[in-house]
Amino acid sequence: MSLLHRRHGVRLALVGVLLAGAGAPTAAQGPAPPPPPAGPEGDAPPPPVGPDGEEPAGPAPVEKWLDFTGFWEARGGLRTRRDPHQKDASVGETRLHLDWEKPWQKVAFKVAADFIYDPVFDHHAVRLDSGQGWVDLRQANVTFSPAEAVDVKIGRQILTWGTGDLIFVNDLFPKDWQAFFIGRDVEYLKAPSDALKISVFTDLADLDVVYTPCFDADRNIRGRRLSYYNATGGRIVGRNAVLDADVPDQWFDDDEWAARLSRTVGGYELAAYGYWGRWKSPGGIDPVSARAIFPRLNTYGGSVRGPLGRGIVNVEAAWYDSRQDRAGGDPFVNNSQLRLLVGYEQDMPEIARDLTVGTQYYVEWMADYDDYRRTLRRASPRADERRHVLTFRITKLLMNQNLTLSLFAYYSPSDADAYLRPKVAYKIDDNWSVEAGGNIFLEKYDHTFFGQFHTNTNLYAALRHAF
Repeated sequence: MSLLHRRHGVRLALVGVLLAGAGAPTAAQGPAPPPPPAGPEGDAPPPPVGPDGEEPAGPAPVEKWLDFTGFWEARGGLRTRRDPHQKDASVGETRLHLDWEKPWQKVAFKVAADFIYDPVFDHHAVRLDSGQGWVDLRQANVTFSPAEAVDVKIGRQILTWGTGDLIFVNDLFPKDWQAFFIGRDVEYLKAPSDALKISVFTDLADLDVVYTPCFDADRNIRGRRLSYYNATGGRIVGRNAVLDADVPDQWFDDDEWAARLSRTVGGYELAAYGYWGRWKSPGGIDPVSARAIFPRLNTYGGSVRGPLGRGIVNVEAAWYDSRQDRAGGDPFVNNSQLRLLVGYEQDMPEIARDLTVGTQYYVEWMADYDDYRRTLRRASPRADERRHVLTFRITKLLMNQNLTLSLFAYYSPSDADAYLRPKVAYKIDDNWSVEAGGNIFLEKYDHTFFGQFHTNTNLYAALRHAF
C-alpha cells in the first residue's frame, strides 16, 4: 500500500475520533425559560415532590466536548558558522499546538496537532509520516480497557521506554533529530507512531506489546534544513545533495513489533526488551541505486534502574542483530552491535538548592570488526570498533523555580567530537514563558557523528503562551 494510503488512513482515524466526539449528546439551545411565579410572600414556590417524597433529579450536566488546551509559540534561530549549503536562519517558525482529550464512558479519545509556518523550510506540503508541512499530527488515538488488567491504545501516539537521558538503547520508536538539532522543545525529539499498544498488568510482571503495521522511520537529517557528511562524496553537503532514502512503506509487510516485560523488585525497576523491525535511521546503501536503505534489525536487551547512595543509577544494554549482515562482510549494511549504557543522577543540596547533576557512559561495540575492515570501501573513513560517549547534565532552578539554567553535553573521546546544549528558560506567569539556548557542535573530523554537524551550530530564542 502506498504512502498516500497510509496518510489517508491516519486522516480517517482522526475523522472517526472527531465524529465520535461530535455525536455525543449536548444540551439543546433555545430561549431561556421564564422564571417561576412568586409565592404569596414574594418567595419562589417550593420545589415539586415526587411520589416517594423525593425531589426529582435535575437535568444532567452539559459536557464540554470541544474543550482544547495548547499553546502558541514563536521560535527563531541563527547559525553561528558559515554553511554555503543552507540559509543563515536555522529556524523561524510560529506554531499553534492544540490538544483535545475526552473520556467518554469506558473510552478515551485524544487528538493533538501542531499548525506551523516556517519560511526557513521551503516545503509546506503536508506529509504526516515525516512531519513536513504546515500541520503535524502528533496524536490521534483511542484508549480503552477490554478487561480489568488490560489497556489498549490504537492510533497515532508518542511511544517511549528505556532508562537513558537523551540516549536511546532499547527505545526503537521514531525520533525527530531535525527538531532536536535546530532547538525545538525537547518534547519534539520523540516523533509519533501509528501503532497498536496493548498493556497487561499482573502481580508477577507488566507486559507492553506494540505493533506498528507500517515502518515508522526516524525523521532523519537529509540536507534540506541541516547539513551532513555524505560518505559517497566524502564531504559535507546540504541542500545541494539532499539524501535520497528508500523508506519501506508496505503495510503489514514492512511492519514492526516491540515488547517490554517489567516489574519492580526491592525498589529497583527491572525490564527486558525486544524489537523486530528495521534500523530507524539509514543503516546501509543500495549499491545499485546509491539510495540510503533501512535494513532489517532485531534487538534484545534489558535494564535496571534504582537507588544507589543518594542518587539514582541506571544500567541498560542491548544486542543489535543486523539481520541482513550477520557475518559482518557486507560493506553496504551496518554490522551488528552491542550497546551499553551506565548512568547516575543526584540532587546536590549540599552545594546549592535545586541543583541536579547527572552523567552517563555509553559505548557502541561493533561485531565482526575484522570483516568490516577487510570489506571497507577504499577512501572511506574507518569507524572505530568501539565508539565511546560521555554525557553530563547540570540543572539549576532559581527565583522560586521560575528560572531554569541547564546544560547537557555529549563528548566522544573516540570520535574527538562534542555536542553542547545550553538553555535558559523563564516562566513569566502561568501562561507566558521565554527561553534561549544553543546547539553547539565541536569537531576534529568531518565524518564523525557530531562532527559532521558543525556547520549547523546555532543559537535560538522562543516565546510561548499556554492556554
